[in-house]
Amino acid sequence: MALLVFPAALLVFVLLVLPMAGLFRMSLNHYSPMEMMTAAFSGKNYIAALTDPYYQEIILTTVGVAFLCMTLCLLLSLAPAYWLARMQSRWKSVLIILTLFPLLVGNVVRAAGWMALLSTHGAINAFLGMFGIGPLTLMYTPLAVVVGTTAVVLPYMILTLSSVVETVPRDTEEAAANLGATPLKVFFRVLLPQAAPGVLAGSMLVFILSMNAYATPVLLGGPGFTMLAPAVYDQFMTAGNWPFGAALAFVLLATTLILTMAVSYGLSRSLKRRAG
Repeated sequence: MALLVFPAALLVFVLLVLPMAGLFRMSLNHYSPMEMMTAAFSGKNYIAALTDPYYQEIILTTVGVAFLCMTLCLLLSLAPAYWLARMQSRWKSVLIILTLFPLLVGNVVRAAGWMALLSTHGAINAFLGMFGIGPLTLMYTPLAVVVGTTAVVLPYMILTLSSVVETVPRDTEEAAANLGATPLKVFFRVLLPQAAPGVLAGSMLVFILSMNAYATPVLLGGPGFTMLAPAVYDQFMTAGNWPFGAALAFVLLATTLILTMAVSYGLSRSLKRRAG
């Protein structure tokens, strides 16, 4: 068994662990305007990233957008995921492909589509103008970022939930209904606890993807709206401060891991209480 795992483990070590170790070592160096980077072993980049009010606001903005996108995806995906999982029609495979289809289009292309919809002269404002409303400022707002990011990650949640709901026996729902349970009780007390692994997996996946979003916040949020991933890019490519950019990257990684575990624990406790 160890021999079978060794090639994959070696690949992960070479392509992930070693670059991450190099990036961490870089984050401990000092930035020099003349030499770009000088060797050091200091945590001042992390202290600066965590104590600077500007980057504190960016961290809070990133976490808020990720939580909001995760919540919206969970609410919007419950009905289509259940419908897709219980479908017996021959068109089911076609609908699954249609759900997967947005994932075949790059985030930049999808963001460009939202720009065409949300701009001052876009389709949404043109429609509202027919009723004498607007034009509304929809582009370069937090709303545009949340809508665009939710649209990007929603298929992941739908497909994850539907695959888990398919494993839940339909008989348990019918038995609960025959015993007098209302549809809401059947959903919250019977189906949801059994589908809890899918809810947790889908929520964590969507949360991680939203935390690390880059193209959508840049294109839909504009220069006045910054999240952590674009901030890391700016430090590397614009400011040339590689040590601080590396520190920001690890702050993003640590924040994502800590909050992912916290959200997972909170959701599992909530689902257990509903099941009880």
